[in-house]
Order: sequence, then structure tokens, then C-alpha cells
Amino acid sequence: MSGTDVEEEEEKSEIYSHNMTEAMGAVLTYRHELGMNYNFIRPDLIVGSCLQTPGDVDKLRKIGVKTVFCLQQDPDLEYFGVDISAIRDYAKACGDIQHLRARIRDFDSFDLRIQLPAVVSKLHKAINQNGGVTYIHCTAGLGRAPAVALAYMFWVQGYKLNEAHDLLMSKRSSFPKLNAIKSATADILTGLRKKLVTLKWENNNYSTVEISGLDIGWGQRIPLELDEDRKFWILKRELLEGVYEYKYIVDGEWTVNKYELITTVNKDGHTNNYVEVFDDDNGSGNAVLRKRLTGDDPVLTREDRLKIRKSLETLPGDEE
Repeated sequence: MSGTDVEEEEEKSEIYSHNMTEAMGAVLTYRHELGMNYNFIRPDLIVGSCLQTPGDVDKLRKIGVKTVFCLQQDPDLEYFGVDISAIRDYAKACGDIQHLRARIRDFDSFDLRIQLPAVVSKLHKAINQNGGVTYIHCTAGLGRAPAVALAYMFWVQGYKLNEAHDLLMSKRSSFPKLNAIKSATADILTGLRKKLVTLKWENNNYSTVEISGLDIGWGQRIPLELDEDRKFWILKRELLEGVYEYKYIVDGEWTVNKYELITTVNKDGHTNNYVEVFDDDNGSGNAVLRKRLTGDDPVLTREDRLKIRKSLETLPGDEE
């Protein structure tokens, strides 16, 4: 790689790391130009960054990997110029390692939540078929991949969620979205229901007010509408039950609304607004179950696990 190519890779890494920090609410750094990096979370489970060349397949074969589980979408690969077809073709030619894709949108905790059941179903079936060591990766291996690993450990391997999270963080510093895993768990066991939510920015002395986060991810924005009579900006949106973080973008500046719920300050000094969407009937069976599963320390009963395993095993798969 020439000096110019290295500089371009470094610049792309800096931009990606900046975007990741803004989206995840934590200072995270990924250096694509340094090559693939990973950590064993368990002897049979690795979380890492993306494969970059067919040669990376051989590196993983040498440490016993039988399944490469890629969570990247095509734009993620194109951004860093990764030839996924060459990697997949080489893995297929090797004959002793399988490369699978299960796409989740980057920086989007809602898409993670919605995709998790099907993704973990595919992962579970692949591990049962291939055995050996499994390599789960996204782009940097800091968001989507650790989240999928945690969901698998929680749903299939018998860990408590916080226990699995502590183990993962002791092996690889990362930022998996726990709320997405909790909500996906509740979705499997209670089903999906929506409620109408109203958000407001109570000052009309601006030209644009937008929101990022919620159910669209941090890479997208929704414009609020100006109510000139009541002099505030408003967004009405149907959301599935769960907890959603978001931020306002007011005339291009990212900020929180001090009149709406705000998260606690994390270790990097970041805060977001958040909204809780729950069943109006707090005493219903589904409401009680969802509250238990989305609390600070969710624990699955034996019956919960059996239902989740049955769901994972019956979900239809794909050939990719």
C-alpha cells in the first residue's frame, strides 16, 4: 500500500471513528489501516473487526474458526473498499470454513433490535452445524458484533445478560446497545405493539429542528413541523414498546431538550434524551413481562429460554 493509500485509509478511519463516537455516545476508535483485530470472549466465540482480504480467512482458520459471521451492509464494505466477494469465494474454496452474512444497519439500535431474532437464529443454526470457533464481526467490532454475541450468550448459552456483558467487556472494550437486546428479548416473548408518541421543541426562533436516534438510527434525521400558532416544533411518531434515545439537531447543532427525559452522563460525558414507550395497562401479563425483561438486570426463566430457543429454531433462514 502506497503512502497516499495509507493516508486515505487513516482519514477514512478518523471520519468513521468520529461518526461512531457521535452515534454511540462513547469515545470509540477504529483504525482500519492496522488490519483485522479481535478478542476471544469464550474459547468458542470471537468478536472482532471486519476481514479485509482473503488472507484474513487463513488467519482465522489457523485459530480454529469454522464460521465467519458478517453483520456489515454493502455500504460499510464499500466505504473501506473491502471486496466481500473475493473473501467469500476464498472461504468457500477452502472447504473447512463458512462465511455467512446477516446484515444490520450501522449506528442504529432500533434496526439491531428488529434484526436480532433472525440474526441470532441464523448464528445459532450455523454454530450447531459447523462447531469449532465462531468469529462475529461488523466493521469495527465495537457495536453490532458484541451485541449479537451478547444476545447469543443470553438467549442460547444460558448467561444472565449482565454476566455476559461483564465477561465481554473484560475481553474487549466496546459499546453494545443493551437496551436493544432487552427489547428484542421482550419482543420475542410478548410480541410487537406500537403507541403514538409526541415530542416537542418549545422555541420557534429557529429555521430547522430535527431529531436523530429513536427508531431511525443515528445516521438519519426526522424534521419536526413548526406549529406557528402555538410556537413550538412537533413530531408525532408511532413507536414500538421500548426505550429510545434521541437528540435534537437545532439549526445544525446537536443538543438535548432540557424539558424531556435525559440519560445520565456516561463515562465520556455524553447525554441523550430518551422516551419510554410501554403498555398503558401496567398490570397486564405482557406489560409485567416486558418490564422484567427490560429492567436493569433481566433474568430469563427456564420457560423463557425454551420459548426463545423454539422461536430461534423455527425462524426461516436465508442462503447468504
